[in-house]
Amino acid sequence: MGTPGSIEIKHFKEIREENNFTQSEFASLLGIKNSTADIERGRTKLSGKVVAELLRQFAINPLWLFGESGQKYLTISKGDVSPKVITVDNADNENIILVNQKAAAGYPHNVQDVEWYNQLPAFDIPLPEFRNATYRGFQIEGDSMLPDYRPGEWVMGKAVSSIEEASNNKVYVIVMYDSVLVKKLQKMPDPSRVLLISLNEEYLPLEINVHDIQEIWQVNSKLTFNLDNPTNNGLFQELQQSMNELKRELKSFKQ
Repeated sequence: MGTPGSIEIKHFKEIREENNFTQSEFASLLGIKNSTADIERGRTKLSGKVVAELLRQFAINPLWLFGESGQKYLTISKGDVSPKVITVDNADNENIILVNQKAAAGYPHNVQDVEWYNQLPAFDIPLPEFRNATYRGFQIEGDSMLPDYRPGEWVMGKAVSSIEEASNNKVYVIVMYDSVLVKKLQKMPDPSRVLLISLNEEYLPLEINVHDIQEIWQVNSKLTFNLDNPTNNGLFQELQQSMNELKRELKSFKQ
């Protein structure tokens, strides 16, 4: 909880008053029920969702909001989906940062925070496929991309600098303002919108606004630990049984 005099509440109120919103208008804009009065009185703390909305709609730097930076605004270039932070190793080579399922929950809100990235594991793959571009690893959560991408597997994404660079029907890691999604991308007749498609047909396509995308990473490889997958073995056994039955039928047919 904050107190009415705490820095984030003071800054929150400052943004509302600068933009000439009433407490109920500002609440509606930020997706808060009824009014911002409880926040301004220090009864309700600022949620991650509200902080993300202030960044998305007003380009407010979350660090400024909490008094940790003098820079009030962050430059949010609409359509620029390139990485916001790059990290390098001791030899000045770019690292491949790994974002696991837990880190992915905080990734959208820390996308410009250099210190946050430094807490994440990073490594280098000395292969030509991972040279001359920026790559990042993301861990798959959920079953929306089955059967190609299983929960717990890792995908390696190559940075994409603009939505124009993205191609139809390729798989991407899409970093929104409140979530990280792995989906197949489909452009729409309206250039301001794209369709995100799951490989698992139980999930409906998701239509989103391009302005709600922070970063895009094109998936070009994955790390899997499912080499002893029982499903595949079962399928292989079924196939063998079918082949044996077919051979027996052929034999009896010949006799």
